[in-house]
Amino acid sequence: MEFYKYQATGNDFILVDDREEVFPSTDEAFIRKLCHRRFGIGADGLILIRKTPESDFRMLYFNSDGRPGSMCGNGGRCAVSFASLLGLIQSECGFEAPDGYHEAVLEKGVVSLKMGAVSGVHQKPRYSFVDTGSPHHVQLVDNLDGLDVVREGRRLRYSLYGEAGSNINFVRPDGPARFKVRTYERGVEDETYSCGTGVTAVTLAMHSLGKLTGHHAEIDTAGGTLTVRFEPGETGGYDDIWLTGPATMVFKGKYHD
Repeated sequence: MEFYKYQATGNDFILVDDREEVFPSTDEAFIRKLCHRRFGIGADGLILIRKTPESDFRMLYFNSDGRPGSMCGNGGRCAVSFASLLGLIQSECGFEAPDGYHEAVLEKGVVSLKMGAVSGVHQKPRYSFVDTGSPHHVQLVDNLDGLDVVREGRRLRYSLYGEAGSNINFVRPDGPARFKVRTYERGVEDETYSCGTGVTAVTLAMHSLGKLTGHHAEIDTAGGTLTVRFEPGETGGYDDIWLTGPATMVFKGKYHD
């Protein structure tokens, strides 16, 4: 099986051209093995590119636990870069993802992905919750660098959201339009270097809280910086949301089971 390895601000994925639909997409154990960092290729998730008559391509996303995942922002940006390599698109495209249709623009290794509209941010006394194609808990913390993200993220993921879970984002403001984020991702069940839907959720949550006054934010993750821009909707939601950052191929190879 030929595969490609991509990364987007350290969020890494296995990409497979599955336009002939021969990949065993229901085999959770096989996908889990591919994503294993000791016994497989190693990745936060796996993405299949398939044909669809409605758009340029269809993206199927699987978490590293082998299960189908919800929308992945960084994965979507890697899928766009991969589709360009395959000759399916040029500088602009539209594609199907787990949460519906997305538009994207590719320019010199940087992918801008239009996220789905968000109906609103749910504010709680100590945190915010927002669905940006995937569910996200957003919480301001004082000691972000010293926080045990895996332990605290796992605790909140299960204690507040049960087995279905939520991604957990811990945030520190670093300026009027700049924030640092660390994310515990469900499905990976670990801290990841970056999370595209997560930084999108953080940006909207910070705007809803009044921590961000403009419609643009720079979000620093362990793997690099992502940009999010948006427009507030008339009924408290958000529209025209764009996630921008690099998405590059690391290597390609052949997997032998």
